Amino acid sequence: MYQQITLIGHLGGDPTMQLLQDGTPVTSFSVATNRRWRTQDGTTQEETTWFSVSVWERQAELCNQYLTKGKRVLVVGEMKEPSTWTDRDGNVRASLEMRARTVRFLSPRDGAQGLAPDQGEGEEIPF
Repeated sequence: MYQQITLIGHLGGDPTMQLLQDGTPVTSFSVATNRRWRTQDGTTQEETTWFSVSVWERQAELCNQYLTKGKRVLVVGEMKEPSTWTDRDGNVRASLEMRARTVRFLSPRDGAQGLAPDQGEGEEIPF
């Protein structure tokens, strides 16, 4: 079964790149996505979901070279089966991992002018 997911979020840390035994580069990084909504009483709520992303081959090299903590990205890829565990407080947690097919850099290059950080991330569309 084919599945595809698209994320827009910010890197939680600098990417790390490794070379496999055959020389294939693989870069890993975490992406935080935020969801905001208003409750019936008008209070704004926010939820952050973290994804572990792996990128392969030439894109891995580019991501490792140009991405840094806090940069905004669009990632398209396939989800892996989530692994779950129970934390110390008894809450069930899940690790969300994806293999990226496409990574688009949405933050301006260092030193370039771009959109303000929150511009374009408006309120939830009511439908």
